[in-house]
Amino acid sequence: MPQTSSDPDAPVTDASVDSTAFLDRDRHEGDHASASVRAVLINRPRETLYRYWRDFQNLPTFMETLKAVRVSDSRQSIWVVEGPGGHDVELTSEITEDRPGQYIAWRAAEGSDIDHEGWIEFRDNAFGRGTEVRLFISYDPPAGVVGKVVAKVMQREPRVQARRELRRFKQLMETGEVSTSRAPDATPRGSRHF
Repeated sequence: MPQTSSDPDAPVTDASVDSTAFLDRDRHEGDHASASVRAVLINRPRETLYRYWRDFQNLPTFMETLKAVRVSDSRQSIWVVEGPGGHDVELTSEITEDRPGQYIAWRAAEGSDIDHEGWIEFRDNAFGRGTEVRLFISYDPPAGVVGKVVAKVMQREPRVQARRELRRFKQLMETGEVSTSRAPDATPRGSRHF
């Protein structure tokens, strides 16, 4: 707390100093069985990152388990996600808040296979080193506790998923490609025997 003095012109010596990192004291989200918040610093302008993410049809370019996004209208979209055992799951999402260049929040719409919510936030780095990007994912996995265990074993729980998606988003935005250890879809290799 700032010092008080009987002299109104006395300097205040006890300053409140907060970190340049995100502060979420007022956010009370993640009421689902699985939730995670992850952050990354990306060396690109905030507006560029926001525009790329806001066009949801771009998301499968770096999200590993996201097969496709169909945009229904300006607020609603259907995300087709690769589920356990190769079964696709459809997430019907609606945007709940959209602040251009800064923030996008969404939640499950009527008819979604999975109850979910999330947000992504873009802020200029305080030291002029690009953009701080933070992603929040929260959902109830199908099959309850069993689904949560399966997601963890398959490394598809929100904590792992958010970290990987942000890492791939950073790679794509800074280098133009996402590095992978998978063999590219190319012409089959010829026989090594002559």
